[in-house]
Amino acid sequence: MKLSVIICTYNRADYIEKAVLSIFKQEKVADDYELIVVNNNSTDNTEEIINNFKQKHPTFPLKYFIEYNQGLSFARNRGIKEATGEIVSFIDDDAIACENFVFQILTFFNSDTNAIAFGGKIIPKYETERPKFMSKFIEPILSVLNMGQNIKKFKGKKFPVGANMGFRKEVFETIGYFNTKLGRTGKKLLGGEEKDLAFRIKSLQKPIYYLPKAWIYHIITKERLTKEFIKKQARGIGYSEKIRGLENKKLIQVYLTEFMKWGASSILFIFYALILKPQKGFFLIRFRYWVSLGLLN
Repeated sequence: MKLSVIICTYNRADYIEKAVLSIFKQEKVADDYELIVVNNNSTDNTEEIINNFKQKHPTFPLKYFIEYNQGLSFARNRGIKEATGEIVSFIDDDAIACENFVFQILTFFNSDTNAIAFGGKIIPKYETERPKFMSKFIEPILSVLNMGQNIKKFKGKKFPVGANMGFRKEVFETIGYFNTKLGRTGKKLLGGEEKDLAFRIKSLQKPIYYLPKAWIYHIITKERLTKEFIKKQARGIGYSEKIRGLENKKLIQVYLTEFMKWGASSILFIFYALILKPQKGFFLIRFRYWVSLGLLN
């Protein structure tokens, strides 16, 4: 069995080499994996960095492609089509994989021939101090995921985070590829493509597994911790949910879900006020407001 690790990148020259190095330095593996880097029209020196790496390590199975259709979903779909592995795994271009990342994934899929998808643990690595307004209920937008130390299924509406997820390649022949109407496009902070794909898999009554030992560090940049960036991301989340609702003809259900989230946010606001951490509660309400603005856009 072979694994194709895919890194889609857009203007992350300061981080991409660390991501590539983490896959290059994998332990306990021989020739049973490849790395695919898909450059989604970066305007920085990403291409130079990748070409220099290839020259330094000519025997390492690194494949490099440019995807001219702008958008993360386009880039991911290109990576899947170029992959030669039976398993495809995605990590973000600002992620650092653990040293036995490939080994853990291949071991899991070899041990369970019925498994078709997974999401791995994602540990945040903050460039600066974690903001006081950041609560565990907001942190998932930073691509953070920790469901414990044991392998388990993603139950209910839970799904993997795109910074660390993988699939048997054959599943895309059944459910299709990532929805190119969703996902980040240049500086537009849309989302929802991972959720959309996961729910299509779940509609087949197929489980998606959480793999705690196939973990990554996810670098949380200074930019992503600004309130302006989070506001933009929240509005993108709301607008993406509207797109999903329209496509699935479940827009009313999306609005009802948002209404219930307002109720939960209000309860959490009171909770944080009672434990004298009002900044976390206030920010939860602001975040919910921004998401709703995107949904109503």
